[in-house]
Amino acid sequence: MLSRDLHPQLAEFAKRYPEKFLFENAIFSHIHPGNRIFIGTGCGEPQCLVQTLIRYVQSHPKAFVDAELLQVWTLGVAPYSDEKFRDAFRHNSFFIGSNTRDAVNRGLADYTPIFLSQVPALFTSKLVPVDVALIQTSLPDAHGFMSLGISVDIVKAAAENASLVIAQVNADMPRIHGDTFLNIKDVHFVLPCNEPLLEFKPVVADEIAERIGRYVARIVQDGDTIQVGYGSIPNAILQHLRDKKHLGVHTELLTDGIVELMQAGVIDNSKKDLNRGKTVAAFCMGKRETYQYLHDNPAIEFRQVNYTNNPTVLARQRCMTAINSALEVDLTGQATAESIGEVFYSGIGGQADFMRGAILSPGGKTILAVQSTAENGTISRIVPFVKEGAGVTLGRGDIHYVVSEYGIAYLHGKNIRERAMDLISIAHPSFRPGLIEEAKRRSLIYQDQLFITGEGGEYPEHLEMWRTTKKEFTVFFRPVRLNDEHLLKDFFYTLTNDSMYHRFISSRTDMPHARLQQFVAIDYRREMVILATVEQDGKEIAVGMGQYLIDDRSHSAEVAFVVLDGYQGKGIGWELLDYLTFLARKRGLLGFTATVLQDNRRMLHLFESMGFIVEKRLESGVYELKMSFRD
Repeated sequence: MLSRDLHPQLAEFAKRYPEKFLFENAIFSHIHPGNRIFIGTGCGEPQCLVQTLIRYVQSHPKAFVDAELLQVWTLGVAPYSDEKFRDAFRHNSFFIGSNTRDAVNRGLADYTPIFLSQVPALFTSKLVPVDVALIQTSLPDAHGFMSLGISVDIVKAAAENASLVIAQVNADMPRIHGDTFLNIKDVHFVLPCNEPLLEFKPVVADEIAERIGRYVARIVQDGDTIQVGYGSIPNAILQHLRDKKHLGVHTELLTDGIVELMQAGVIDNSKKDLNRGKTVAAFCMGKRETYQYLHDNPAIEFRQVNYTNNPTVLARQRCMTAINSALEVDLTGQATAESIGEVFYSGIGGQADFMRGAILSPGGKTILAVQSTAENGTISRIVPFVKEGAGVTLGRGDIHYVVSEYGIAYLHGKNIRERAMDLISIAHPSFRPGLIEEAKRRSLIYQDQLFITGEGGEYPEHLEMWRTTKKEFTVFFRPVRLNDEHLLKDFFYTLTNDSMYHRFISSRTDMPHARLQQFVAIDYRREMVILATVEQDGKEIAVGMGQYLIDDRSHSAEVAFVVLDGYQGKGIGWELLDYLTFLARKRGLLGFTATVLQDNRRMLHLFESMGFIVEKRLESGVYELKMSFRD
């Protein structure tokens, strides 16, 4: 039963508005058959009201015949979706949670697919009328204003447009700044009930989530304004943002991880164009300590989703970075976050709102973070095409980056062939051969695309490293990837004819696909290609390339490298050769061999300066070098 021991802050209003403080039977008698009843969201769900509602129906079986329950997300037990209440309630959600998923897919409940930013307009326009709103608020202040606290999202719009508003007033609900307030005079009935708010306990991030988090952290820049979803992967992403500076937050969901970054000073919202100095969100799902941090905190504002999720608002936020997840991504760049084939799983939610808003933001980025497999590694989340019946949540133009535990695929501005190769390169290794063959069958990639299977084809991420040359030039070294063909094509065609001649000792200057893929489809156990890259205008470009190919007979390797003409003289060549030497010695190789033109004095000098034991043989203007490593 609801407590009649009124908090002092409520007692005065009970005297002023006694008609609002009736007992539950009198209150629920105002709800009629066929009514549309809205219930508050997530951790802000009014548990006492819901339980009282169910008790009332059990004792008055005919009271709520054919009532429709509207909700965006439930973390409660959702007894109203039980089949035994099928004559009383029909649940209709704008987003499917675990507690209603089975009912929706069995046809016992409904799902309304819609961009979450558009739900308030459904209520305002009466396209979806709200007859009754069951909400939860904080205690009223001296002026009678009660905060909706941790759940504003679509709750505010439902309460403002409902014919009947019933508020559970809970002393545990924090008073949160922003567009969160209703006055007690605008609420029809008040039921005081103090109880702990629902808490959301996220799954602890595993090693896969941690790897994804590290990759995403590379993309997020100081001063970005971020939006992050919920779950183990978003939690890992937030943990890896601790070294960033001056991050802002404009999000739908506020989580424990965001509050922890605020407390650490990482998030200060100082660079935002809109709501500078404020963390903006629509609702919160977290632990009790997070709710306490939100209470009366002027650095935090909660708004309705028609503001937080509005793509036109997001487009005004410079460097808006939207980070979301998906159930499935296909090789053309389409993604579903709402269904697995014909099975409804979640919903459109706010993901599409944020991704499209970030696309329009100056300097904005969209990041889709996905674990490469599902069902204990038996199913690939990266697929040739999304399954039949699946809802396409994000189209091919909505995604900049896809990140898995195997790396980063940048899709923006890429053609279908490039996208397919990029996504295959971050798929789980056991699924890559099948994806290659299926992509060939569907003519998404070259029919003669080479691919190395097994251990030899697995990208050696541990060999990535930053180096600063003796000339104080910083460059990123990494092994070549299967999807680097377009990067190397640009690299080779940027070389002058003279550089091409000295590198390949040939007057041939073309670099067709058949020749290019010999540099990218390699067996890392037998050869190595290291790229020296820099970022230019937000794009990775190769400025140098070094390689060696192992000769089993001599247990040595043939080595070669080349640096873009505009980057020569910066020490990149020396660093490339030094790194290749380190890798070769680590493999136990005895030395290098190389073929160098007689007039290529700079290359000869570089080899001679590395401390090798050099043997030279000159024939027809070409030096054959044998360079043994010293002990």
